[in-house]
Amino acid sequence: MFDPTAFDNMKVVIEGALYDLDIIGEIVITDRNDLINMAKMSRKFNVSFRLPKSSVIATIEMTSNLVNLAAELLPALQSEQKAGCHLRLQFLIEHKDMEIDFQAVENILLNVWGVTRKITQIVQYQPLEIVRKQTHVINVDFDRLIREDQVDDLVEMTEFIMTTLKQLNREF
Repeated sequence: MFDPTAFDNMKVVIEGALYDLDIIGEIVITDRNDLINMAKMSRKFNVSFRLPKSSVIATIEMTSNLVNLAAELLPALQSEQKAGCHLRLQFLIEHKDMEIDFQAVENILLNVWGVTRKITQIVQYQPLEIVRKQTHVINVDFDRLIREDQVDDLVEMTEFIMTTLKQLNREF
């Protein structure tokens, strides 16, 4: 048996909060990945979900690299400030309507997540398809390390994600 890392502990908390919502029918989990890159000694975890009867998908992604792991496992290096993981949220919307009010979408995200988060919007489509559908990808980056002492914030974050999903669902 091994001592779980901060990454493992935070992953379990996020999974627990989301699967609790899935069990009571608040969300539908659509995908889950837990990846280890042995060449780079990095980890990536993501889970995707949506509201019932909605096409807007949210994904929570946590990543941790060798520096983050070493900072936690080797306290003699005195680099505890690098122990933790990176967090990113993504909202994915597929639709046929080519008219999007990008500023309205930006305002939704800013109202929920605040101005300290990096919010990006990307639109992808295949221009040669007869029936044009597009994928609207919205990323919310925290641009800082999330540490184990912030684990309670991860549970609270699910409420903000739910609010975002509901508001985006109304927009699309």
